[in-house]
Amino acid sequence: MHPVVTEQQLPEFAPGGLLANRHVQSLANSSAPRKLLIHHRAREFRHGGEQWILDGGGGVRLLGFYNRHKERHTRGLVILFHGWEGSSDSNYILSTGNQLFNAGYDVFRLNFRDHGPSHHLNREIFHSNRLDEVVNAVADICGKIETRPVYLAGFSLGGNFALRTGLRAPALGIPLARIIAVCPVIVPVHVLDSLESGPAIYHRYFVKKWQTSLRIKQRYFPGQYEFSEWFRISGLKDQTQFLVERYTDYESVQAYFDGYSLHGDRLVNLEVPTTIIASRDDPVIPYSDFEGLVQPPSIKLVTTQNGGHCSFMKDWRFNSWIDQFMEAEVEAAQIGAGRGN
Repeated sequence: MHPVVTEQQLPEFAPGGLLANRHVQSLANSSAPRKLLIHHRAREFRHGGEQWILDGGGGVRLLGFYNRHKERHTRGLVILFHGWEGSSDSNYILSTGNQLFNAGYDVFRLNFRDHGPSHHLNREIFHSNRLDEVVNAVADICGKIETRPVYLAGFSLGGNFALRTGLRAPALGIPLARIIAVCPVIVPVHVLDSLESGPAIYHRYFVKKWQTSLRIKQRYFPGQYEFSEWFRISGLKDQTQFLVERYTDYESVQAYFDGYSLHGDRLVNLEVPTTIIASRDDPVIPYSDFEGLVQPPSIKLVTTQNGGHCSFMKDWRFNSWIDQFMEAEVEAAQIGAGRGN
């Protein structure tokens, strides 16, 4: 039996005042003021992304945006995965992507099915076990883009997808040099428990975004979807059960949750060097889920006392520590591989 994941404490992230509060941290991350600032700072990066339609296999198409350095040598390619009901334009994706691009890396921001402006591309709705199409899209990216090394980073549910993609990557010849997972979902049902039992603002936030997404899907495929009954259901778990029973092949919602759970030894065969970042005060992902992970030698778990959910905000200019950390991780991976600068 492998030991439980070893932690690396980073005392240099120590926000003060209100930013030490986990709810302030988490809400600031997706706030409108931060959106205004990030869209201003990352304006050239955001508008400079080339729109790509990727092959997810079996006729599935996924949308992404590729920022590349055309006039100078690139230091590598970083593929970014957003969280549930996020997108390639989420604050944290644009902030991290802009940081990495300015540091000399090419960046690919992938949208999962039905995230961002992609609801029209596929008839079936998104769910969290649609891993094959994401892995195939990453393989498509790596097949079309020659830039090396390739790094994969994801936030929240995107972190979960990144870790599961890493399990598949070696067998498929996907050349991942490192995976970075920020506050990844480990035990899905625990996340829904946190959202349903915690402050109502989190529950309302995700339900509102989910409602918007399903309305868009129904508008594109009116003959296939009628979600009026779903809109009368309260509670994320009951809403999930409704969709699982009607629009997936899973025998039960428990089987669906188990399909993308990473608890226990699910990551024991992960070969790609991996860094997982977890905040002890995360109001969405219970820290106890990380304590139950069983470690392969490839995984390093980095923990902070503060940070909220995927936030790690350093100051009231909405600068995130995670951006610098991400850059440091890919730089360290290059040095470790003997590439340096």
